[in-house]
Amino acid sequence: MLEPGRVLSAAASLAKATLRPERFDRLPRALLAMAPWGPSIAGAFAASVGRYPRATVLADDRGPVSAWQLWVETDSVARALRTRGVGPGVAVGILARNTREFVTALLGAAKVGADVVYLNTSFAGPQLADVADREAVRVIVHDDEFDDIVANCRHIDTIGGSALADIAAQRSFVPLMPTRHAGRQIILTSGTTGRPKGAQRSASGSASSAAGMLEVPFRARDTVLIAAPLFHAWGLAHLSISIATSSTVVMQQRFDPEATLAAIEQHRPGGLVVVPVMLQRILALDDDVLARYDTSSLRYIASSGSALGGALATAVLRRFGPILYNIYGSTEVALATVATPDDLRAAPSTAGRVALGTTVKVLGPDGGEQPMGVVGRVFVGSGAAFEGYTGGGTKESIGGLMSSGDVGHFDQAGRLFIDGRDDEMIVSGGENVFPAEIEDLLNAHPDIADAAVVGVDDKDFGQALAAFVVKRPGAKVTKKHVTDHVRAHLARYKVPRHVTFRNELPRTATGKLRKRDLQL
Repeated sequence: MLEPGRVLSAAASLAKATLRPERFDRLPRALLAMAPWGPSIAGAFAASVGRYPRATVLADDRGPVSAWQLWVETDSVARALRTRGVGPGVAVGILARNTREFVTALLGAAKVGADVVYLNTSFAGPQLADVADREAVRVIVHDDEFDDIVANCRHIDTIGGSALADIAAQRSFVPLMPTRHAGRQIILTSGTTGRPKGAQRSASGSASSAAGMLEVPFRARDTVLIAAPLFHAWGLAHLSISIATSSTVVMQQRFDPEATLAAIEQHRPGGLVVVPVMLQRILALDDDVLARYDTSSLRYIASSGSALGGALATAVLRRFGPILYNIYGSTEVALATVATPDDLRAAPSTAGRVALGTTVKVLGPDGGEQPMGVVGRVFVGSGAAFEGYTGGGTKESIGGLMSSGDVGHFDQAGRLFIDGRDDEMIVSGGENVFPAEIEDLLNAHPDIADAAVVGVDDKDFGQALAAFVVKRPGAKVTKKHVTDHVRAHLARYKVPRHVTFRNELPRTATGKLRKRDLQL
């Protein structure tokens, strides 16, 4: 049952995100502008342009751009896509970092009702070609830096960043005919355990996911720095929210921790959107660097995309104050839980409480709901769940709830804790071990910057625990220090039998560990 206080808080956030005193004519102008496009991202952008045409909608490495200027540029992109046969039911792939090209490609595709496939910027050429072929992509819009990679897609029309800028600069006196067709949004799974799969979601599903984040203190006409990759559901959701609330999006082509702090000081955003590894890199800066920049404009830091970890959550709260929000979900189930600053102070490793409009249950082997404190598989239900993989198939469902792929438990306060992936359980000497508990402990060690634990074949135990550790600069930690630290805090069977030091751990663009790349 939802607490009345949470409902009232969400209602207040909704009001701040959508309602601000303004001239009486702005709302009718917004509705009139949106009407031809319908409830799509193109329609939301049309409403913002109708309301505040001169307002800065985007500030990137090339500088600021107004809502009206971006509207005109995306009209030109939409016309170019139509000449290439793009329209409803046709897929456009976007392979771009957090750049203006990403946004113009997205809005241009939305204006012609195309499906959009968000391509991972970490793809190698053959992997890109495989995904583009499987998703039947007609046109790929990409940053110039990916020219060589895109060359693998020999039978697909491509538009590079420079060419897109030239197209956007073209002007026509003929109005672009709108479409009310809202194309599918196809977000790829991380592919950490296999080939990336296309997870399709409708416009209504994306809106439901955004509505579940109302406990984050969004405001209309705010400024938001989105550091998380836009091709990932987390960054994309915040881009959509910002467009719908007539906010200014600040973004940088490549993430750099100090450059992010400098951008906060320069643009004075109310929100910062990150994945956990970005927070880790920011806090790894020297204290004098952290103190150099004014970050007092931030009302919230929103983190998702991979496990936050209790030690990191505590460190962020200590450095930036009670403004951290941790959101748990997945590409398939979308938003599941939200941890507020109060939740994270009380229980730093929590994934949070069930989001508004969402059902989360922890189920046992028989499909029944587990008692409080008992670990089971996490299942989620909401209007934001995806509509199945584009190649066919879906995630397991029980009673209308979809598997998140994780195992976890609830505490007495109704907070969810994720104990690990249900496919990462390691059986060592007959004991079941989830790596997340050991990783969280190691990451809290003052001499350890990053850690991962996997299972390796062992003739005596079936599987043995292997820890891969990144030392902090100047740290003298040894293998014995690592094993002694685990032995002092956890059961004996959770102590790693192997410890390997690395300069860095393999991670995806959203910070998830690529554990299949970890070998002794």
